[in-house]
Amino acid sequence: MGLKRSVQQLLGGKRMGALTPGTMAPVILLKDSDGRSVSLAESLKNRPVLAVFFKVSCPTCQFTFPFLERLYEMYGGPTFAFLGVSQDGPGDTREFMREFGIKFPVLIDERGYPASNQYGLTHVPTLFLIAPDGKIKISAVGFSKADLQDIAAQAARATGTAAGPLFKPGEVVPDYKPG
Repeated sequence: MGLKRSVQQLLGGKRMGALTPGTMAPVILLKDSDGRSVSLAESLKNRPVLAVFFKVSCPTCQFTFPFLERLYEMYGGPTFAFLGVSQDGPGDTREFMREFGIKFPVLIDERGYPASNQYGLTHVPTLFLIAPDGKIKISAVGFSKADLQDIAAQAARATGTAAGPLFKPGEVVPDYKPG
């Protein structure tokens, strides 16, 4: 208790660790990689949002993003939204998006990482599936095959489409890869 309490006191009474399911998602209002303002509230209108926090130099992020783009191609649109939140500058983020073929919107967390801090990030990638009412449904840190499959199933329900296979036959995909 002593160490945990000391850490919480240093953090102003806040606990460490990503926000958990059932928690209201904090407001996000950031610029995208092209400088346009984007808000989580606008993205949430009548649809769930998958918010993915990442760093371009993170090997687990690099491993995860092709699967996220596959999810986006299967389910992204008017009934299921995606928002990346980069902890890097616009230039590096655009290069990452080109390299990994990312087509969904990516926002730039500002200096000091205010959005990442509001969401309690300790590692990247961290994914949050946020319901239209603003509550977090899934909180996943690192690469988790089971969490991505759960997100895919929820995306299929939200879009009214049949769930397609997220992982292709023959792909070597670990169950978990820490961030």
